Amino acid sequence: MGHGFDVNLVIKYLPDFWRGTLATAWISGASLGLALLIGLIVGLSRISPLPTPRWIARVYTDVIRGTPALMQIFFIYFGLPSVGIRLSAPLAGVLALGINSGAYISEIIRAAIQSIEHGQMEAARGLGMSYRQAMRRVILPQTVRRVIPPITGELISLVKGSSLLSVISIGELTRVGTQILGVTFRPLEAYLPVATIYLLLNAGLTQLTILLEARAARYE
Repeated sequence: MGHGFDVNLVIKYLPDFWRGTLATAWISGASLGLALLIGLIVGLSRISPLPTPRWIARVYTDVIRGTPALMQIFFIYFGLPSVGIRLSAPLAGVLALGINSGAYISEIIRAAIQSIEHGQMEAARGLGMSYRQAMRRVILPQTVRRVIPPITGELISLVKGSSLLSVISIGELTRVGTQILGVTFRPLEAYLPVATIYLLLNAGLTQLTILLEARAARYE
């Protein structure tokens, strides 16, 4: 092993870092899409006038938020095959991260909806709208701007959390860094680019939040 930082070694493995970056972006984006769907359904269920959906949604959020994401990944990838459900590593990873993040997004959506003045729902119902119509036409449009910053923060957590998927051999950034380390035995050259890419990805997402907030404010 030599001393110092070998830039040429990093350049040599740039295609591998790029491949890991694309895998991380794809997994994070797919997981967020699933998480948004789950979060919206569960968030609305948490404030449903019906007790059964509220109870199911509460159990889901308590279980998912109360257990480590790594254990959820292990359960889906290694546990489900014991009952005959076998998933590929990428699908299991997206499913695990989506289910995990969905619990947190559901709370974001629930809190945002409940922060809107209750009188608006009463006014909509007074105009003859059903509960669903009032939610779709009056409450949810106002909710969008309020959830942009926390949901972007959750996406940043997803990007970082995707590193956990290296334990099931998915070729995201952290896995790529570990593979390069195994070949070169140079931890600085293997992991410093990985950390830098994570930082750049999350800085970009932070800037995106600022732009989306400004656009939503102009629209409002």
